[in-house]
Amino acid sequence: MKRCPSCNRSYTDISLNFCLEDGTPLVSDAPPPSDSNATVQYPPARDTAEPPPTEIYRPETPLISKPVPPPPPPPQQQWNPMPTAAPEKKSNAIWWILGGLAAFGVIAIGVVVMIVALASMSSNTNNANVNRNENRNANVVANANSAPNANKTNTPTSFTDDFSAEKWGTGESKFGKIWYTDDEYHMKSRDKTYIVMYAPSGEYNTENATVKITGRSVDGGVPSSGFGLMVHCVQTKAKQLEDYALLIYPGDTPQYEVIMHKDGNQSSLVSKTNSSAIRSGSNPNQLEIRIKGTELAFYVNGQYLTRITDTANYRRGRVGLYTSDINDIAFDDLEIQR
Repeated sequence: MKRCPSCNRSYTDISLNFCLEDGTPLVSDAPPPSDSNATVQYPPARDTAEPPPTEIYRPETPLISKPVPPPPPPPQQQWNPMPTAAPEKKSNAIWWILGGLAAFGVIAIGVVVMIVALASMSSNTNNANVNRNENRNANVVANANSAPNANKTNTPTSFTDDFSAEKWGTGESKFGKIWYTDDEYHMKSRDKTYIVMYAPSGEYNTENATVKITGRSVDGGVPSSGFGLMVHCVQTKAKQLEDYALLIYPGDTPQYEVIMHKDGNQSSLVSKTNSSAIRSGSNPNQLEIRIKGTELAFYVNGQYLTRITDTANYRRGRVGLYTSDINDIAFDDLEIQR
């Protein structure tokens, strides 16, 4: 996009170099490039109901109007007197012949019109049948794509990621840092914030799956908002988070919590609960979520914790990872069984 520094008008046509209003040279107003793999912090939802600014469309070149010259006067015709002569009388037989020819022509035209009409009706009938067949096939394809198990044809029944290959996003920003070390995936947030990272592809789909991952606090510290495993992760068109997550707090009195994100807002579905199944300090813990339809059951180190119902009807989505605060959290040995 370009902008006139004099009148502040914006132009979407990048080929323009001068303002169409006052001739001032235009300046570029390009936004900075974005990094799709960069770590993103999702702040509280903002009100985005304000409409975008109105842009004025103007043609690339000014339209120049010229007066249209009047058409030249028609040439004058010379009048030449012609001698008048009495019209010849025609016989009645000629009129009968002309009338018969006209009647025959009308009948012939009617026959041709009827043949064309019949042919057109037959063609429309065939086209209608074809259209009905095409519509039926289109509905079948659409229903197949929207069926609950449609993704299973494109995803393996068993999938693992030991984080030896760097598939997930990495980077450092003002919100935190994500990196690979020793075949583990590390995440660290800023103080009093949290960050999430969604899986990189549809192979990590969690619909009707059992998902396991091992997580540990490298320094033994306990993040203030916990860390853990996320399922059914989707980012909406408005860049808002939607998912469920099992978070653990491996302190002296270990606890777990179940949360959800909806429209970018985080809420607690199961408040912090003590559990002896969770290993404290820097010991690794295996987090597990078993999903069957709308039922989600949560486990730590093979021991049952709690269950919830997917009332938001997320169902589809990918694996995700969550952490908070400045503690270094390492994830390893992701497994998905469908």
